[in-house]
Amino acid sequence: MNCKLTIEQICTITESPLFDRKSARIDAKTLAIHLIAFANADGGVIAVGVEDDGTITGIDAYQEHINELLRVPFDYCKPSVQIETELLACTNKDGKPDHILLIEVLQSNELHANQADDVFFRVGDKSKKLNFDERLHLMYAKGTRYFEDTPVPDAAMEDIDLDFVREYTQKLGYRKSPEEYLRENKEFISTKGGKEEVSTAAMLLFGKYTQRWLPVMTAKCISFVGNHIGGKQFRDKVNDADMEGNLLHQFETIMAFFTRNLKNVQVEKEFNSLGRLEIPYSSLVEFVVNALVHRSLNWNAPIRIFIFDNRVEIHSPGILPNGLQVEDITNGTSMPRNNFLFSNAIYLLPYTGAGTGIQRALEDGLQVEFKNDERIHEFLITIKRNPNLEADSDTILSRNEATPDTIPGKNETTPDTFDVTPDTRPGKNEATPDTFGVTPDTRRMKLTPKQKDVVNYCNVPRSSREILERAGVSYHSKNIQTYITDLVEAGYLERTIPERPSDMNQKYRKK
Repeated sequence: MNCKLTIEQICTITESPLFDRKSARIDAKTLAIHLIAFANADGGVIAVGVEDDGTITGIDAYQEHINELLRVPFDYCKPSVQIETELLACTNKDGKPDHILLIEVLQSNELHANQADDVFFRVGDKSKKLNFDERLHLMYAKGTRYFEDTPVPDAAMEDIDLDFVREYTQKLGYRKSPEEYLRENKEFISTKGGKEEVSTAAMLLFGKYTQRWLPVMTAKCISFVGNHIGGKQFRDKVNDADMEGNLLHQFETIMAFFTRNLKNVQVEKEFNSLGRLEIPYSSLVEFVVNALVHRSLNWNAPIRIFIFDNRVEIHSPGILPNGLQVEDITNGTSMPRNNFLFSNAIYLLPYTGAGTGIQRALEDGLQVEFKNDERIHEFLITIKRNPNLEADSDTILSRNEATPDTIPGKNETTPDTFDVTPDTRPGKNEATPDTFGVTPDTRRMKLTPKQKDVVNYCNVPRSSREILERAGVSYHSKNIQTYITDLVEAGYLERTIPERPSDMNQKYRKK
């Protein structure tokens, strides 16, 4: 037994998330509640034979009952709770020789319940009964149930981008059709009652329009003026609509947000030496991929990424899974929350490996803080910036190239950077791409809400019929002009087969 407590400590220390005292008279069902609560949390020790006030009453007078209590982990807990026991010689309150039974409950990666199928969790010095939502969260956190396997209601094979799947399977060397690949992998497409079901993992990786089905599986990205989250002035905002798409598109959008809002610095003394982002790109990749792949999928919140003058914050829904602590991940320990999603995303995203990526990021010499915040159920990475850092001449977005949100007195209802014309950015170099990576000439056209939706819909290539269906209009030359041709000419969309504009297989994607 790893627990080393003295008699004095057992009688005097405060009951806590890791320690409790119980009389030898405790009934089996009640003891089961506390064993389950400790096993579902971080483990702990129960001292049997000691009253709540620290009085030693011992166990020797209750031997038959103690034998029943020792069967509790097996007879009253589902599944069985793993314990270790130890008898400590003591003197009871009457001055007679006696014993205390120490039960060490080991932390479990399984979800445990009692005979009534109630689940308990240790909170402070109490064993709390969990409601349905709390139980579900704990199930996902422990990996007892993987949300990634959960079917997306009403989604079907036609909601999967099969062209994207084909590109993916080619990387794997898979030679059958995309449909066969998805059906052979039951975690992607399964059949129930004769109906095909699309999993959450399939929708995140290959969905045509992922957020139609999973609206919270996105990210909010904001670059603030100053250092306060309550600030009203912004250098750059990426709204939900701009983040829509599969995990790969979300990753690319987030990284583009970083590259246009962080400074480029010279890595050598020579004036013409190559610059790099003030926070190494490779480190940002690790942090972003971890946030996308290991986030809690059942938590109703987006990933949030904030850039302040003095720091960068990456907020990922869900605390570290399976009892991991911050020191574990900084030492290279990895226990993926979404195992199936993780094992497939590594072929889509530039992921460098489980566990070691965080370590490599730290080797870049960054000032990084990790916070596993159980109160608000999120994992926070904070990267310190040097506010006095001088950017080199190649910095894509500097302070004097701010979007209109940085202008004092800006009306908060004013459209964001997606609608900004070039002349709203003082000192903007005409040759420099704007916030969305398109030259200024392409932003002279103000988009209608439907046109914006079409552009975002084309995060993955779409046919003309798909686009017009999305816009809710008929297949007519006038509508083709409005929702396709005009957007191509303005630089918002591009053809997948530019050399043959009239090709029957022509599709359009966001530029």
